[in-house]
Amino acid sequence: MEVEIIGMETIANSKGQISIPSKIRTQLGIKDKSFLQIDMDVEKMHIILTPLRGKYKGKGLMKALMAEKKRERML
Repeated sequence: MEVEIIGMETIANSKGQISIPSKIRTQLGIKDKSFLQIDMDVEKMHIILTPLRGKYKGKGLMKALMAEKKRERML
């Protein structure tokens, strides 16, 4: 199975913030105030951004995210 990878460059500012190129934002449906999951593949030193949809839809998003993070810390 061949995986397509779209590579683009960006730069981090002094606060560690980055801009996601518009082509990638459009393809992933990332808009203003979109929530993203940030993971890191420690072995490959890759950052993985995943738009959150579905299970976090609707009100109470922040409570659901905080509860999930609390469960992860307990593991």
